[in-house]
Amino acid sequence: MDAVILAAGLGTRLRPHTNTIPKPLLPIQGRPILDWTIAALPPEVDRLVVVTNYLAEQVDAYLAKQPHIRDWATVRQEIPRGTGDALRVCESHIKSNRLLVLNGDDLYGAADLAALAQKPAGILAHPVDEARKWGVVTPKANDAGLMERLEEKPDRDGPALANIGAYVFPRSVFDIPLTLSKRNEYEITEAVDALAKRGPVPRRPCNILAADRHRGSVANSPDGEPVQGEAMSEHDQREDYDDEPWRRRATPEQLLRIQPA
Repeated sequence: MDAVILAAGLGTRLRPHTNTIPKPLLPIQGRPILDWTIAALPPEVDRLVVVTNYLAEQVDAYLAKQPHIRDWATVRQEIPRGTGDALRVCESHIKSNRLLVLNGDDLYGAADLAALAQKPAGILAHPVDEARKWGVVTPKANDAGLMERLEEKPDRDGPALANIGAYVFPRSVFDIPLTLSKRNEYEITEAVDALAKRGPVPRRPCNILAADRHRGSVANSPDGEPVQGEAMSEHDQREDYDDEPWRRRATPEQLLRIQPA
């Protein structure tokens, strides 16, 4: 199974930390964000494609040294035009019939990615209190285990399930036409919504560890500095990832299937 990590962002919200380091390489507990993510990939993943743009040579240098996965490639998104476009530029590099797609600046629990990888198509979501601040996953009214739609920052208050940027797609995702959003970008969420509307989306509870509830951001210390810590010794990355005491254990999130099996 191929995994795609979207790591082409400019990291403008984390400046000055990202002036000389791309956001996916900022250190969390002494290790780059990207290192945590790759170490958490499920055993099914045997190929990795990383989409780059800003300070891409640093990402290439990291990947050449990382010990987690040998078969990897980078794809340059020449002009950053959104997450949907970042996914599209990978099409010719994808060999598997399903692909795991992750944001390059978030942290995910290994157990949750393993559960997600078992689905023909799926998305991870997290309960939040204020719907209007997030990309919101809406279940069907007659079946809480089915996804009906995904909408970006809806104009409503109250609790909701927020998209946290972890997906499994069938290869047919590349056949979905994308349109420019209000932000003048091509959004991956449009592809998710289109897949959901093709068929029912069963959902089941999934215990998930979230380092940060904010989509597209990393865990920061109270003074705004990237979280630092002692470098990790050699160990089983997949097990220790979920056991790290510095991670905030969130309330149970949800795994939603985007299409039927």
